[in-house]
Amino acid sequence: MEPAPAPAPAAAAMRKATSHTSMAAGAPGDPDDFDLTRMLNHRPRINVDRQRSFDERSLAELSISGTASRGGGGGGAGAGGGGYMESYESMYSPGGGLRSFCGTPASSTRLSFDPHPLVFEAWDALRRSLVFVRDFVPSALAFLMNGEPDIVKNFLLKTLLLQGWEKRIDRFKLGEGAMPASFKVLKDAKRGVERLVADFGESAIGRVAPVDSGFWWIILLRAYTKSTGDLTLAEKPECQRGIRLIMNQCLAEGFDTFPTLLCADGCCMIDRRMGVYGYPIEIQALFFMSLRCALLMLKPDSPEGKETMDRIATRLHALTYHMRSYFWVDFQQLNDIYRYKTEEYSHTAVNKFNVIPESIPDWVFDFMPSRGGYFVGNVSPARMDFRWFALGNCVAILASMATPEQAAAIMDLIEERWEDLIGEMPLKISFPAIESHEWQTVTGCDPKNTRWSYHNGGSWPVLLWLLTAACIKTGRLKIARRAIELAETRLARDGWPEYYDGKLGRYIGKQARKLQTWSIAGYLVAKMMIEDPSHLGMISLEEDKAMKPVLKRSASWTVFYLVGNICNSPCLELSFRHQHERHIQEVQRLEYSIALLKFTYHKEANIPLVLAYTCNQQAFSMTR
Repeated sequence: MEPAPAPAPAAAAMRKATSHTSMAAGAPGDPDDFDLTRMLNHRPRINVDRQRSFDERSLAELSISGTASRGGGGGGAGAGGGGYMESYESMYSPGGGLRSFCGTPASSTRLSFDPHPLVFEAWDALRRSLVFVRDFVPSALAFLMNGEPDIVKNFLLKTLLLQGWEKRIDRFKLGEGAMPASFKVLKDAKRGVERLVADFGESAIGRVAPVDSGFWWIILLRAYTKSTGDLTLAEKPECQRGIRLIMNQCLAEGFDTFPTLLCADGCCMIDRRMGVYGYPIEIQALFFMSLRCALLMLKPDSPEGKETMDRIATRLHALTYHMRSYFWVDFQQLNDIYRYKTEEYSHTAVNKFNVIPESIPDWVFDFMPSRGGYFVGNVSPARMDFRWFALGNCVAILASMATPEQAAAIMDLIEERWEDLIGEMPLKISFPAIESHEWQTVTGCDPKNTRWSYHNGGSWPVLLWLLTAACIKTGRLKIARRAIELAETRLARDGWPEYYDGKLGRYIGKQARKLQTWSIAGYLVAKMMIEDPSHLGMISLEEDKAMKPVLKRSASWTVFYLVGNICNSPCLELSFRHQHERHIQEVQRLEYSIALLKFTYHKEANIPLVLAYTCNQQAFSMTR
């Protein structure tokens, strides 16, 4: 079907734009002549092509006009089409060649384009001028895999320089270890210099400081070291100090009773209000991985380094046990939680967080397969967020926070619930979407996070690299190849959008930007890793046997044998043998019986008792 002819206002706008283009060729020095906003006053009212926004159509049509003007005008439909294809490339690759900001190198693979000044100005105004630390990670990995480590090295050093800035939001000073969420390059035309301006949360939506930026910086530093074999960067005094500052801020003592990290809403990739306040799985997994990376890179030859390493090792032991025990849920664990008793006191409590079984959402029972499991989104007093979050679970596999059995179970879950978690475009950032009254209360009626959109159940192509890395580590390459093939059917054709909407990820996001850098980088990293799995080494950590926690208490005991007579024998021996980790309610009942037994024996026989209580398949004995 041929497109409808442009209405009169649109045609007038295009004539005006063409005149601006002609003027630009003769007088490029006046920036007011190139104001794209003048055109937006002539928005067409009818017969608008709904496949692209007006801004995108105007840019494309302006590019055609500019090409025709530079070529002497005319040319008919054929010439117009050729001009469009020629200017399309330059429109989305403005500036040309090997540009360098603040003396840092650019990629040697970039082509040189010379777009029309009007298109360059429009692109410069529309593009995101900020460089986000977390967003750069997949691009950095792509550079490392492509043999261009200098870009990554300079990025690490520039962001480290920004860490030393004084960080204030209103009148409050942030901690020394805080890394910026983003930075941008400001060019002083008069002085001919460039400078970096960092954002530590003072310009963010909701004014939330980025907790994950420091973690990604440490993880990327370790990836650079593994990829290049260059230890000198991580061993630089400034890098050692940067690692220590980040660790000191995270390991600072406070009122926490858990080894996890307490966070505000919107402090990570999910940077808007989505009910992830508390102890979100994404932050805990990144925290765990950064602790392990820091432990590998810190030098123990200084008192500060040795002290930090000792604190990291202590925290890792506690964090490993906590995450594997309380954040993990599978079919059997879900059944146990469903049968929990509440209002339990003392150290013998089984339901340690007092989770009310009635608070378990109905969808979980249908979602949980008999084979599979995952780390839930959040665990805090009287609250367990059962939502699936892709980034946290994938990082848990890469950091070996998940045991090999748990990692395999996560892959089983993805395979069993492919339509829910992958759909038609990998990968769901969270599942399921929250809607109706819950959406109102949790998101504050956020119009961007409506159901199955953006962070509320949207599909993000950038997560493809994390899924691929997790698949390679667990030996499930078939899942990765299937996801990559699925993404290849649409990503390039759709213009590399930021995210997709819909329960199956079928529709381009309603506010998704096209030609998103990290969508492209995520695909490239996934493709390079599946073709050469050895790249996984720069982003994956093997399980550290020393970090496996010693289980000092078992969840279930069985009375195995009772010797002696309580009235006639001077010795009463109770032998207990550990059977398995399930049926945790047995602990209370057994301990209550022993306490009652001790009291009765002491009261009636008037015989002093010494209670020796040891765990893990050892004896429980009471002697005179």
